[in-house]
Amino acid sequence: MNDSTTADKPGFDGDKAAGEAALAAGTSALDELQERLFAASKGGETRNVLLVLQAMDTAGKGGIVRHVVGSVDPQGVELTAFKAPSEEERAHDFLWRIRKALPGPGKIGVFDRSHYEDVLVHRVRGLSPLEEVEKRYGQIVDFERELVASGTVIVKVFLHLSREEQGKRLAERLDRPDKYWKYNPGDVDDRAYWDDYQEAYRIALDKTHTDEAPWFVVPADRKWYARLAVQSLLTQALKRIDPQWPAADFDVAHEQKRLAELG
Repeated sequence: MNDSTTADKPGFDGDKAAGEAALAAGTSALDELQERLFAASKGGETRNVLLVLQAMDTAGKGGIVRHVVGSVDPQGVELTAFKAPSEEERAHDFLWRIRKALPGPGKIGVFDRSHYEDVLVHRVRGLSPLEEVEKRYGQIVDFERELVASGTVIVKVFLHLSREEQGKRLAERLDRPDKYWKYNPGDVDDRAYWDDYQEAYRIALDKTHTDEAPWFVVPADRKWYARLAVQSLLTQALKRIDPQWPAADFDVAHEQKRLAELG
């Protein structure tokens, strides 16, 4: 991975103020599309959206959840933040816990980390034999094709952060008491493997980028730009579904008459 692209803002010529204004302006369109998708599920729509967020620590996954996904009705969102697998989860195939967390009809599912941890961390830290990691790439591709075939639109985002910017964000967490809760000593442990993780991401993205479920590499040194880019990707995904308001399953004229009679 090349750190020289992490501060880019492809597709947007404005500054931070313009980007934040554009994010605010895009909220209404995303909110309406999400509501239409959720409403359509009440009429039998089975399609959904799955947003997969992968990144090095401090890249801004939480900010995207708050500022982008958080702008829509929470009843239409299913968020899962994957941590280290439990003993029960380790007793099953690595995709077992992922399948359990898939969004239902009409929902936007958000994975804060995902099944990709089982090739990224396992490759870097040697938690599984390399041949097992290599096999998982193919399993992931098959799994995602299965999801797409069943009606899920997958938006896979790698928030591409520079090592320098990560260092600044970690230092800020140590400098500010209101940020201590975000700091994890394990983040510095992973930072020691920075180059290995960049290579692991390069391999994973290369092996699992498909027409059905492509990867989007989003520069993340500018938080405002990353949020704007993900909002655009989510909006485009929902537009491809083009959910429609469900037709009334009752006699509208009759109900209007009843309501008028009651005053």
